[in-house]
Amino acid sequence: MGALGLGSALANCINLQNLTLDLRYNQIGEMGASGLGSALANCINLSNLTLYLCDNQIGDEGASGLGSALANCINLSNLTLNLHYNQIGAMGASGLGSALANCINLSNLTLYLRYKPLNESQIFKVISKCRKSKRLVVFNIGFQ
Repeated sequence: MGALGLGSALANCINLQNLTLDLRYNQIGEMGASGLGSALANCINLSNLTLYLCDNQIGDEGASGLGSALANCINLSNLTLNLHYNQIGAMGASGLGSALANCINLSNLTLYLRYKPLNESQIFKVISKCRKSKRLVVFNIGFQ
Protein backbone atom coordinates (compact mmCIF):
# COMPACT_ATOMS: atom_id res chain seq x y z
CA MET A 1 0.00 0.00 0.00
CA GLY A 2 2.98 2.34 0.55
CA ALA A 3 3.91 3.31 -3.03
CA LEU A 4 0.29 3.10 -4.15
CA GLY A 5 -0.80 5.35 -1.28
CA LEU A 6 1.95 7.83 -2.05
CA GLY A 7 0.95 7.77 -5.70
CA SER A 8 -2.68 8.41 -4.85
CA ALA A 9 -1.71 11.43 -2.78
CA LEU A 10 0.58 12.78 -5.52
CA ALA A 11 -2.18 12.36 -8.12
CA ASN A 12 -4.01 15.20 -6.36
CA CYS A 13 -1.07 17.56 -6.88
CA ILE A 14 -2.15 18.70 -10.32
CA ASN A 15 -0.01 21.87 -10.27
CA LEU A 16 3.19 19.95 -9.46
CA GLN A 17 5.91 20.77 -12.00
CA ASN A 18 9.10 19.40 -10.42
CA LEU A 19 9.41 16.22 -8.40
CA THR A 20 12.27 14.15 -7.02
CA LEU A 21 11.29 10.92 -5.26
CA ASP A 22 13.87 8.78 -3.53
CA LEU A 23 12.23 5.43 -2.82
CA ARG A 24 15.34 3.26 -2.85
CA TYR A 25 15.25 -0.02 -0.89
CA ASN A 26 11.50 -0.04 -0.23
CA GLN A 27 10.38 -3.26 -1.94
CA ILE A 28 7.63 -1.51 -3.89
CA GLY A 29 7.54 -4.33 -6.45
CA GLU A 30 5.63 -4.62 -9.72
CA MET A 31 2.32 -3.17 -8.58
CA GLY A 32 3.93 -0.32 -6.68
CA ALA A 33 6.00 0.77 -9.70
CA SER A 34 3.06 0.61 -12.10
CA GLY A 35 0.72 2.29 -9.63
CA LEU A 36 3.18 5.07 -8.90
CA GLY A 37 3.55 5.73 -12.61
CA SER A 38 -0.20 5.77 -13.16
CA ALA A 39 -0.66 8.25 -10.33
CA LEU A 40 2.10 10.51 -11.65
CA ALA A 41 0.38 10.56 -15.05
CA ASN A 42 -2.39 12.54 -13.33
CA CYS A 43 0.09 15.31 -12.49
CA ILE A 44 -0.63 17.03 -15.79
CA ASN A 45 1.84 19.89 -15.27
CA LEU A 46 4.78 17.68 -14.28
CA SER A 47 7.76 18.62 -16.45
CA ASN A 48 10.81 17.51 -14.41
CA LEU A 49 10.84 14.12 -12.73
CA THR A 50 13.59 12.22 -10.97
CA LEU A 51 12.76 8.78 -9.59
CA TYR A 52 15.23 6.74 -7.57
CA LEU A 53 13.70 3.27 -7.49
CA CYS A 54 16.83 1.20 -6.89
CA ASP A 55 16.58 -2.20 -5.25
CA ASN A 56 12.78 -2.42 -5.13
CA GLN A 57 12.06 -5.87 -6.58
CA ILE A 58 10.70 -4.36 -9.79
CA GLY A 59 10.63 -6.84 -12.66
CA ASP A 60 9.72 -6.75 -16.33
CA GLU A 61 6.02 -6.10 -15.75
CA GLY A 62 6.64 -3.25 -13.31
CA ALA A 63 9.19 -1.56 -15.59
CA SER A 64 6.90 -1.77 -18.60
CA GLY A 65 3.93 -0.54 -16.56
CA LEU A 66 5.93 2.36 -15.16
CA GLY A 67 7.06 3.36 -18.63
CA SER A 68 3.58 3.11 -20.11
CA ALA A 69 2.16 5.26 -17.34
CA LEU A 70 4.91 7.88 -17.64
CA ALA A 71 4.23 8.11 -21.38
CA ASN A 72 0.93 9.74 -20.35
CA CYS A 73 2.75 12.59 -18.60
CA ILE A 74 2.19 14.91 -21.53
CA ASN A 75 4.32 17.81 -20.26
CA LEU A 76 7.25 15.71 -19.06
CA SER A 77 10.43 17.10 -20.63
CA ASN A 78 13.18 15.94 -18.23
CA LEU A 79 13.25 12.43 -16.77
CA THR A 80 15.86 10.68 -14.68
CA LEU A 81 14.90 7.12 -13.86
CA ASN A 82 17.24 5.05 -11.71
CA LEU A 83 16.23 1.40 -11.68
CA HIS A 84 19.54 -0.18 -10.61
CA TYR A 85 19.39 -3.51 -8.78
CA ASN A 86 15.89 -4.58 -9.70
CA GLN A 87 14.90 -7.74 -11.57
CA ILE A 88 14.36 -6.05 -14.93
CA GLY A 89 15.38 -8.27 -17.81
CA ALA A 90 15.40 -7.84 -21.57
CA MET A 91 11.60 -7.82 -21.91
CA GLY A 92 11.11 -5.18 -19.23
CA ALA A 93 13.94 -2.98 -20.49
CA SER A 94 12.61 -3.19 -24.03
CA GLY A 95 9.05 -2.42 -22.89
CA LEU A 96 10.30 0.51 -20.84
CA GLY A 97 12.25 1.89 -23.80
CA SER A 98 9.29 1.57 -26.14
CA ALA A 99 6.97 3.28 -23.68
CA LEU A 100 9.35 6.15 -22.96
CA ALA A 101 9.71 6.78 -26.69
CA ASN A 102 6.03 7.78 -26.56
CA CYS A 103 6.65 10.64 -24.12
CA ILE A 104 5.76 13.35 -26.62
CA ASN A 105 7.65 16.24 -24.98
CA LEU A 106 10.57 14.35 -23.45
CA SER A 107 13.80 16.09 -24.41
CA ASN A 108 16.19 14.83 -21.70
CA LEU A 109 16.26 11.21 -20.55
CA THR A 110 18.70 9.62 -18.14
CA LEU A 111 18.02 5.96 -17.54
CA TYR A 112 19.97 3.59 -15.30
CA LEU A 113 19.42 -0.16 -15.50
CA ARG A 114 21.66 -2.68 -13.82
CA TYR A 115 21.24 -6.09 -12.27
CA LYS A 116 20.21 -8.71 -14.76
CA PRO A 117 22.83 -9.02 -17.46
CA LEU A 118 21.69 -7.85 -20.88
CA ASN A 119 23.73 -8.85 -23.91
CA GLU A 120 24.87 -6.31 -26.50
CA SER A 121 21.94 -7.04 -28.80
CA GLN A 122 19.43 -6.45 -26.00
CA ILE A 123 21.15 -3.23 -24.94
CA PHE A 124 21.10 -1.98 -28.54
CA LYS A 125 17.38 -2.79 -28.74
CA VAL A 126 16.61 -0.73 -25.63
CA ILE A 127 18.68 2.20 -26.90
CA SER A 128 17.02 2.04 -30.32
CA LYS A 129 13.55 2.07 -28.81
CA CYS A 130 14.30 5.04 -26.57
CA ARG A 131 15.78 6.97 -29.47
CA LYS A 132 12.55 6.71 -31.45
CA SER A 133 11.30 9.66 -29.45
CA LYS A 134 10.86 12.60 -31.81
CA ARG A 135 11.94 15.30 -29.35
CA LEU A 136 14.68 13.54 -27.40
CA VAL A 137 17.80 15.73 -27.44
CA VAL A 138 19.87 14.46 -24.50
CA PHE A 139 19.96 10.74 -23.87
CA ASN A 140 22.08 8.98 -21.23
CA ILE A 141 21.73 5.33 -20.40
CA GLY A 142 23.77 3.21 -18.01
CA PHE A 143 23.81 -0.56 -17.84
CA GLN A 144 26.93 -0.96 -15.70
